[in-house]
Amino acid sequence: MNPLPEDPQKIAERCADFMLSGDATSEAYGFSLRRVGPGEAELEMTVSPGSLNVFGTCHGGVLFTLADAAFSLACNSHGRQSVAQQCSIAFVRPAQLGDRLIAYALERCRAGRSGIYDCTITNASDGKIVAEFRGNSRTIADAMPVPVKASGS
Repeated sequence: MNPLPEDPQKIAERCADFMLSGDATSEAYGFSLRRVGPGEAELEMTVSPGSLNVFGTCHGGVLFTLADAAFSLACNSHGRQSVAQQCSIAFVRPAQLGDRLIAYALERCRAGRSGIYDCTITNASDGKIVAEFRGNSRTIADAMPVPVKASGS
Protein backbone atom coordinates (compact mmCIF):
# COMPACT_ATOMS: atom_id res chain seq x y z
CA MET A 1 0.00 0.00 0.00
CA ASN A 2 1.30 3.49 -0.85
CA PRO A 3 1.78 5.89 2.05
CA LEU A 4 -0.53 8.87 2.21
CA PRO A 5 0.86 12.02 0.59
CA GLU A 6 2.35 14.51 3.04
CA ASP A 7 0.23 17.43 4.19
CA PRO A 8 1.03 20.46 1.95
CA GLN A 9 0.72 22.82 4.94
CA LYS A 10 3.41 20.93 6.85
CA ILE A 11 5.69 21.00 3.80
CA ALA A 12 5.23 24.79 3.55
CA GLU A 13 5.98 25.26 7.26
CA ARG A 14 9.13 23.12 7.15
CA CYS A 15 10.38 24.88 4.02
CA ALA A 16 9.83 28.30 5.63
CA ASP A 17 11.64 27.21 8.79
CA PHE A 18 14.57 25.97 6.70
CA MET A 19 14.75 29.07 4.54
CA LEU A 20 14.49 31.57 7.40
CA SER A 21 17.07 29.68 9.47
CA GLY A 22 19.76 30.57 6.93
CA ASP A 23 18.63 34.04 5.85
CA ALA A 24 20.92 36.62 7.47
CA THR A 25 19.29 39.51 5.59
CA SER A 26 15.82 38.72 6.94
CA GLU A 27 17.30 38.48 10.42
CA ALA A 28 19.23 41.76 10.06
CA TYR A 29 16.08 43.68 9.07
CA GLY A 30 13.94 41.95 11.68
CA PHE A 31 11.58 40.16 9.29
CA SER A 32 9.33 37.71 11.09
CA LEU A 33 6.99 35.07 9.74
CA ARG A 34 3.31 35.68 10.38
CA ARG A 35 2.06 32.69 8.41
CA VAL A 36 2.86 30.42 5.50
CA GLY A 37 0.88 27.96 3.43
CA PRO A 38 1.07 26.29 0.05
CA GLY A 39 1.69 29.12 -2.43
CA GLU A 40 1.50 31.94 0.09
CA ALA A 41 3.50 33.62 2.83
CA GLU A 42 3.20 36.63 5.08
CA LEU A 43 6.11 38.43 6.73
CA GLU A 44 6.25 41.53 8.87
CA MET A 45 8.86 44.04 9.96
CA THR A 46 9.04 47.26 11.93
CA VAL A 47 10.82 50.13 10.18
CA SER A 48 14.00 50.75 12.20
CA PRO A 49 16.59 53.55 12.00
CA GLY A 50 18.85 51.20 10.01
CA SER A 51 16.24 50.84 7.27
CA LEU A 52 15.77 54.57 6.60
CA ASN A 53 16.99 56.48 3.55
CA VAL A 54 18.38 60.02 3.50
CA PHE A 55 14.81 61.41 3.39
CA GLY A 56 13.87 59.64 6.64
CA THR A 57 11.55 57.09 5.05
CA CYS A 58 11.96 53.34 4.63
CA HIS A 59 14.54 52.66 1.91
CA GLY A 60 13.09 51.19 -1.28
CA GLY A 61 15.71 48.45 -1.20
CA VAL A 62 14.44 47.35 2.21
CA LEU A 63 10.85 47.28 0.93
CA PHE A 64 11.97 45.25 -2.10
CA THR A 65 13.86 42.86 0.17
CA LEU A 66 10.80 42.36 2.41
CA ALA A 67 8.59 41.59 -0.60
CA ASP A 68 11.28 39.37 -2.16
CA ALA A 69 11.62 37.37 1.07
CA ALA A 70 7.85 36.76 1.24
CA PHE A 71 7.85 35.84 -2.46
CA SER A 72 10.73 33.43 -1.86
CA LEU A 73 8.86 31.66 0.94
CA ALA A 74 5.70 31.40 -1.17
CA CYS A 75 7.41 30.01 -4.27
CA ASN A 76 9.42 27.48 -2.25
CA SER A 77 6.42 26.42 -0.13
CA HIS A 78 5.80 23.34 -2.27
CA GLY A 79 9.17 21.84 -1.35
CA ARG A 80 10.80 22.41 -4.74
CA GLN A 81 13.84 24.68 -4.86
CA SER A 82 12.83 27.85 -6.71
CA VAL A 83 14.58 31.14 -7.37
CA ALA A 84 13.56 34.55 -8.65
CA GLN A 85 13.70 34.86 -12.42
CA GLN A 86 12.39 38.43 -12.66
CA CYS A 87 10.87 40.86 -10.15
CA SER A 88 9.45 44.35 -10.18
CA ILE A 89 8.05 46.70 -7.56
CA ALA A 90 5.91 49.82 -7.55
CA PHE A 91 6.30 52.10 -4.53
CA VAL A 92 2.94 53.63 -3.65
CA ARG A 93 3.55 55.61 -0.45
CA PRO A 94 6.38 56.01 2.06
CA ALA A 95 6.75 54.12 5.32
CA GLN A 96 8.04 55.93 8.40
CA LEU A 97 10.22 55.01 11.35
CA GLY A 98 8.29 52.67 13.65
CA ASP A 99 5.71 51.62 11.05
CA ARG A 100 4.88 47.92 11.11
CA LEU A 101 4.81 46.60 7.56
CA ILE A 102 3.15 43.40 6.40
CA ALA A 103 4.14 41.70 3.13
CA TYR A 104 1.67 39.14 1.80
CA ALA A 105 2.81 37.04 -1.16
CA LEU A 106 0.35 34.92 -3.12
CA GLU A 107 0.85 32.46 -5.94
CA ARG A 108 -1.05 33.55 -9.05
CA CYS A 109 -0.10 30.56 -11.19
CA ARG A 110 2.43 27.76 -11.64
CA ALA A 111 3.06 26.05 -14.95
CA GLY A 112 5.87 23.54 -15.29
CA ARG A 113 8.92 25.15 -13.71
CA SER A 114 7.61 28.74 -13.88
CA GLY A 115 5.47 30.63 -11.40
CA ILE A 116 4.02 34.11 -10.96
CA TYR A 117 3.53 35.65 -7.52
CA ASP A 118 2.12 38.95 -6.31
CA CYS A 119 3.12 40.56 -3.03
CA THR A 120 1.43 43.52 -1.39
CA ILE A 121 3.14 45.45 1.40
CA THR A 122 0.71 47.26 3.68
CA ASN A 123 1.15 49.51 6.70
CA ALA A 124 -0.46 47.69 9.63
CA SER A 125 -1.51 50.92 11.36
CA ASP A 126 -3.85 52.12 8.60
CA GLY A 127 -4.05 49.21 6.15
CA LYS A 128 -2.81 51.40 3.29
CA ILE A 129 -0.71 49.88 0.53
CA VAL A 130 2.96 50.87 0.63
CA ALA A 131 4.16 48.84 -2.38
CA GLU A 132 3.10 46.23 -4.94
CA PHE A 133 5.59 43.59 -6.08
CA ARG A 134 5.41 40.92 -8.77
CA GLY A 135 7.88 38.06 -8.98
CA ASN A 136 8.40 35.36 -11.55
CA SER A 137 9.98 32.20 -10.19
CA ARG A 138 11.87 29.35 -11.79
CA THR A 139 12.10 25.92 -10.18
CA ILE A 140 15.69 24.71 -10.38
CA ALA A 141 15.41 21.43 -8.44
CA ASP A 142 12.62 19.06 -7.48
CA ALA A 143 13.69 19.18 -3.83
CA MET A 144 15.24 21.61 -1.40
CA PRO A 145 19.08 21.64 -1.40
CA VAL A 146 19.17 19.74 1.91
CA PRO A 147 16.50 17.47 3.33
CA VAL A 148 13.83 19.46 5.14
CA LYS A 149 13.47 17.56 8.40
CA ALA A 150 10.07 16.38 9.49
CA SER A 151 8.58 18.02 12.57
CA GLY A 152 9.95 16.48 15.73
CA SER A 153 12.95 14.84 14.03
